[in-house]
Amino acid sequence: MSDSTLPSQSPAGPLPSTPGAPIRPSEVRTYTFGPSALLTPANGITVLRLLATPLLVALIMLWGASWVTMVIWGVLSFTDGIDGWVARRQGTTRSGAFLDPLADKVVVLGALIALAGNGTISWVPVGIIAVREVGMSVYRTVVGRSGVSIPARQSAKIKTLFQDVAIGLCLIPWLAPHQTVLNVAIWVATALTVFTGVQYYLDGRRAHPAPGAPGS
Repeated sequence: MSDSTLPSQSPAGPLPSTPGAPIRPSEVRTYTFGPSALLTPANGITVLRLLATPLLVALIMLWGASWVTMVIWGVLSFTDGIDGWVARRQGTTRSGAFLDPLADKVVVLGALIALAGNGTISWVPVGIIAVREVGMSVYRTVVGRSGVSIPARQSAKIKTLFQDVAIGLCLIPWLAPHQTVLNVAIWVATALTVFTGVQYYLDGRRAHPAPGAPGS
């Protein structure tokens, strides 16, 4: 039987107050999928987000700001939280931990590149965001090989929200003529993206022992 059909269990809620007391069924959460599962509903949502990105990019390049592209962007942004919610209820997986952030970056960078390509925004903030996102992914992979895990920050979620809002504003038809508004939105998102990148870099430096230090 594959791991995807074997439920895994982890404690949910407080442990028994008496040491050595058996854990009651109400204190155990049963998950549908194990860590090595691939074919999960959460992964399915993530893959659909990846597959929909080329359509979004094409529509932005062809139509620019339109309600159709705005709705598609809204759906892709909303489902960013849905796949994570489903995974937490049914069991997180290693494949989901890889696919979810990959989809987030592909969707956001795809939309930004399309907006820069049709002249809606400048290439400069797009380049800065792209370097930060790709660079931080490489950095986390490198330090991860040394056994260092950089935990997610609340500020990163705020950064993602501002990116989503900034892109959404660029796709609203009646805001298209207001270039100043769009530029401010994109640059605020860019500043937050750089800020959180610096935070993660410093977190990694603090967690990673210096060469020659005890435990290095």
